[in-house]
Amino acid sequence: MKILIQFLILSVIVVSCNSESKKNNYNKIAKADVKYVDGYVGDQNCVSCHEKENTLWKDSHHDLAMEIANDSTVLGNFNDVKKEIDGVKYHFYKKENDFFVNVNEIDGTENIYQITYTFGVTPLQQYLIDFERGKKQVLRVTWDSKDHKWFHQYAGDKISTHDWLHWTKSAQNWNTMCAECHSTNLKKNYFVEKDSFHTTYSYINVSCEMCHGPGEKHMNWANSDPKDKNYQIILGKTQHEQVNLCAPCHARRSKLTPNLEPGKHFEDQYMIQTVNTNHYHADGQIDDEDYVFGSFLQSMMYANKVKCSDCHDMHSMQLKFDGNTLCAQCHVNTTYNTKKHHFHKENTEASQCINCHMTGKNYMGNDFRRDHSFRIPRPDQSVKHNTPNACKGCHENESNQWAANWIKKWYGPKRRDHYSDKLILSSQQNISESDRKELDLFINDLKYPAITRATAISNLNYSTNEQFEALLISLQDSSALVRYHALLKFRVLPMQDRMSIVLKHVNDTTKLVRIGAAQLAIGFDENNLNDIEKANFIKSRNELETMMYGNADFSTGRMQLGDYFLQNNDINTAIKHYKMALQKDSLLFPVYSNLATAYSIQGDNRRAMQIMEIWMKLEPTSGRPYYLRALLNFELKENDKAVADLRKALKINPNDTRSMYNLATYYYQGAKDLKQSEIFIKSALKVEPENPDYKYLLALIYRDMGKPILSQKIIQELKASQPK
Repeated sequence: MKILIQFLILSVIVVSCNSESKKNNYNKIAKADVKYVDGYVGDQNCVSCHEKENTLWKDSHHDLAMEIANDSTVLGNFNDVKKEIDGVKYHFYKKENDFFVNVNEIDGTENIYQITYTFGVTPLQQYLIDFERGKKQVLRVTWDSKDHKWFHQYAGDKISTHDWLHWTKSAQNWNTMCAECHSTNLKKNYFVEKDSFHTTYSYINVSCEMCHGPGEKHMNWANSDPKDKNYQIILGKTQHEQVNLCAPCHARRSKLTPNLEPGKHFEDQYMIQTVNTNHYHADGQIDDEDYVFGSFLQSMMYANKVKCSDCHDMHSMQLKFDGNTLCAQCHVNTTYNTKKHHFHKENTEASQCINCHMTGKNYMGNDFRRDHSFRIPRPDQSVKHNTPNACKGCHENESNQWAANWIKKWYGPKRRDHYSDKLILSSQQNISESDRKELDLFINDLKYPAITRATAISNLNYSTNEQFEALLISLQDSSALVRYHALLKFRVLPMQDRMSIVLKHVNDTTKLVRIGAAQLAIGFDENNLNDIEKANFIKSRNELETMMYGNADFSTGRMQLGDYFLQNNDINTAIKHYKMALQKDSLLFPVYSNLATAYSIQGDNRRAMQIMEIWMKLEPTSGRPYYLRALLNFELKENDKAVADLRKALKINPNDTRSMYNLATYYYQGAKDLKQSEIFIKSALKVEPENPDYKYLLALIYRDMGKPILSQKIIQELKASQPK
C-alpha cells in the first residue's frame, strides 16, 4: 500500500505541475534514465496497479513455466524411487534439500545428475540438469502430474546415447529448444566457435513483460501523465498485436533474429513452418507438434479477425467459457447448438462443437492439444487420401466410407469449397496438366489462406513459362510468407535471370522476404551493382547471415551454414560447419552428401568416399549415397563401378529419376548404346513427364537414332515452354 500511495502522490504532483506539450513529454519519457536491465522492471512493479491481472496470472502455466527446483516446485516423486522404462534404469532420491537422479542408460553407462530447475506443471513436469559449456538438458523421464507417475516421452523407443533425440543431445537442449518461451527477456548467447552458451534472462518465468514488453517506459508514463493515450507498453488488443505477442511461442517456426523482441512484427522475427506433409496431414490437419498458430492461420476464424483473447483469458490461460457457450459468443445457439446441426444427442460429448471442429492428439506423451483450423469434417477426403476425420475419432470401429456416407446423407453429395482439396492435390506426385493449372490459379487466389497457398508453392516444381508467370504474380502477394516461398522457386533459373527479381525484393518491407531475396542470390558478386543496389543487397545478405548464425546451435542450422559457405566457395569453412552438424546429429543424412561434395571439390576423393560409405552403413535403405558415389566414380573414370552404383540406387528406389538420367547419359555419351539410353530416359519421363532435361536428352537420342520428326517435336515443345 505504501508503494501505491507514493505512486498516487507523484502522479498528482506531475500532472498538476506539467505544462509541457505531449510531444515533449514523450521525449522526456523516452530519455528517462534507465534503471533496469533492458528496461525490464519485473512483475513486482506491475502488481500495485494491475492487481486483478496479477492474481489471474499467478500460478498459471506462464507463471510456473520454469522454476528453481525445491520442495515447493518439484512435483515428481524423489522419495528413493527406482524405475525402469524402455530399458533405462532410474533412481530418484533427495539429499538434504537437493534432488538427484541416477541414470543407467541402455548401453550400460551410469551417471548421477542433480535436478536444478523444473519445467512446467501440468499435465506433465520436466526437469533440467546443468551440463558443461553453459548447456542445460531436459531429462527424458517426465512426471505425469495427473496420474502421478514417471513416464517416457517417445514411449517404447530405445534411444541410444549418441542419438540426436537422446536427452543429453541437441534435441533436448534447453538453450536451443525451450528457453526463449519459458523465461522473460531471454538472451541465448550462443558462441558458434566454441559450441557453448551463456544464456541469460531477466526473469525465470513468463512474466508480464514477456508479452507487454519492457515496462520501464510505462512506469515513467504512469509517473508523469497517466491520462496520455500513449501507454508506452504493448496492450495486445487487436488481432495483429496478439499474433505478434502470442505466435512467437505458439508456432512451429524458424528464427530470423538472435533474440525475441516482444511485439515486433512476427515475420520480422520468425518464419512460420508451412503446413507440409512432414509436419501436417496432407489436408493441413495437425500431425507433428505444431503449436497452434500454423493451424489457426488456416481458419475462417483468423480470416474473420477472431483473436486469441476471444476464447482464452490472456492472464490465467483458461478458456473464457465452458462447453458450447464459448462458441455461442459468435455462433447462434438456436442454429448450431441443436440436433438439426450436429445430428447427435444434445448435451453429450458428441454434441460439443470442439469434438467435430477441433480434433486433437496427444503430444509429449500425455499433453492433448486441439487443432485450431476449425474445419468441417471431410471423411470423403479420408477415403481417398487417408487423412483423419472427426467422425472416426469417436466411431473407431467404423470405416471412413461409413462416415462419408453419413455426411452425404445429412448434407447432400456436394462438399463446400475448401483449400484442403488443393493442398492435398499439391502434395501428390504426377498431377495432370489440368490439375497443375488449377494449382497455379490457387496460389494467387486471395480467398484461400496465405499459409496454404505458400505451402502449395513450396510443394510444387516450376519449369514452364506458364508456371513462372503464375509465380511472378505471387511475388506481389500481400502475404510475406507467399512472397518468400515464391522467391525461392526462382533458384532453378540462371543467376543473371534471378538478379532482376532479387533487386526488387532486397528492400522489401518485411525481413522474411529480404532474407528470401538474399537466399536467391547466394554466390553473387555485389561489385557488379550500383551503389544503391549494392547497399540494399548487402543489408539483406547480412540479415540472412544473422538468421543462419542465430540458428547455428541447431544441427540443421550448422548444415545451412555449411551450404552457404560451400555456395560461396569457402570450402574449409563449409567443412567445419558440416562436421559440427554431424557432431550434433550423426543421423542428419543430407550433411553426408554435402560434406562429401566439399571434399570432392578439394580433390580429396578418399575422404569423400569414406563419408559416403559411413552414410551407406547408417542408412542402408537410401539409394542417394550410391547415386553420389556413382558421380564421383564417373569423375575418376571408374565407369563400371559408377554404373553398378546407379543400378544399386535404382534397386533401392525404383523411382530415382536422377539415377535413370545419369545411366541414360552414360549409355548415350560413353557406351554409345542408344537403345539402353532410350529405355532409361523414358523410365525417367514416366515419373517426371515435364522435366526439360530429360526431354532434351530423349530428343538427342531420337536424332541419333534417325528419328528427326520425333526429335524436332520435343525441341519445339521445350522452346514453347521456356520462361521469357
